Amino acid sequence: MFARTTTVWGRPSSVDDGIANIRESVMPVVQKLHGFVGLSLLVDRNTGRCIATTSWQSEEAIRASAPLVREVRDRAAQILGGTMEVADWEIAVMHRHHESHEGARVRVTWVRIDPSRIEPGIEIFKDRVLPVLDELEGHCSTSLLINRDAARAVVSSAYDSVEALERHRGELDRLRDATTEETGADTVEECDFELAIAHLRVPELV
Repeated sequence: MFARTTTVWGRPSSVDDGIANIRESVMPVVQKLHGFVGLSLLVDRNTGRCIATTSWQSEEAIRASAPLVREVRDRAAQILGGTMEVADWEIAVMHRHHESHEGARVRVTWVRIDPSRIEPGIEIFKDRVLPVLDELEGHCSTSLLINRDAARAVVSSAYDSVEALERHRGELDRLRDATTEETGADTVEECDFELAIAHLRVPELV
């Protein structure tokens, strides 16, 4: 399974217009494409940063989709009024404790990884991180995306509410620090987002 993230650093005042555009214009296009699995949208209303993620059944499908969605993707960026960055990822892990719903809170952590330690790192994530997260009240789901060429990874964990995420923030920080130390990864950035659209239908991958 593969995913494409489109990150737009837009105007905070345009976030609701951007959400509406993705619902009304982007989703009808991508839903018709071969190999499409689902779409989610994360937004930060304070900064205007938005991350749309589409998932695909195969590497062939994600490559074939690129020219077909370019126009609607560029239009979405224009509506948000900001710069855009597109990246493709392998979905290494997808685990759901229960379904996430719109309005949930998502903590996203970007890390730099040693290419020689990717596979052991994935196994450590499955065996030691996921069981801890599943014990946290309000934890919905967690994914691990890998870009082997760029030696980068992204961890996204969804929680039922802002309160649920805040309640566990200290424990999550300790878990992040212990995991990055054990896997030899470096945290690049970490941000919290609102889950504005929740239609990512990737099956369980653990």
